[in-house]
Amino acid sequence: MGEDKALLRWGERSFLEHLMAALKAAGAEPLRVVLGANAEDVQRRVELGTGEVVVNREWERGMLSSLVAGLDSLPHEMVEAAIVCLVDHPCVSSLLIQTLINKYHETGKPIVQPTYRGRRGHPVLFSASLFDELRAAPAEVGARHVVYQHAAEVLEVQTDEEGIVLNANDRVAYEKILRMVPPE
Repeated sequence: MGEDKALLRWGERSFLEHLMAALKAAGAEPLRVVLGANAEDVQRRVELGTGEVVVNREWERGMLSSLVAGLDSLPHEMVEAAIVCLVDHPCVSSLLIQTLINKYHETGKPIVQPTYRGRRGHPVLFSASLFDELRAAPAEVGARHVVYQHAAEVLEVQTDEEGIVLNANDRVAYEKILRMVPPE
């Protein structure tokens, strides 16, 4: 993309600010923001509010290293589950996040994942019972490894939010996001 995805603008906010606002509105706490290569720049330019910053010094090892850094920062025995949001998937509402949390509590399923027209997307909720498996997952496969290992235990939650499958990896995708109205 030529710039840090966390800082990409969508409406009045950056991608990261949208995700933080949605998580906070859904009551998903404690919040962790895992930053890598441009951590200092992002911290200077984004209002993180109550989100605790975790700097992943091993960001070059890939996305899984950031997930593990975030998990390792959580207070043990105080966290029941984690909602994993990717900064290049900012188009999610607080209502969707709250729905994922509610479905987790209703069903006890260890993985809760939204789907849009049959396609799985983000964010994904993982029970704390899977944190060690996430830490041990192969770096080249990442968290998907745990999802595959627990395929029969994944609860798919249908949504009309196309944003769960929109990944801002190129200008075409980013321009599609820019044409969307940010969720409240």
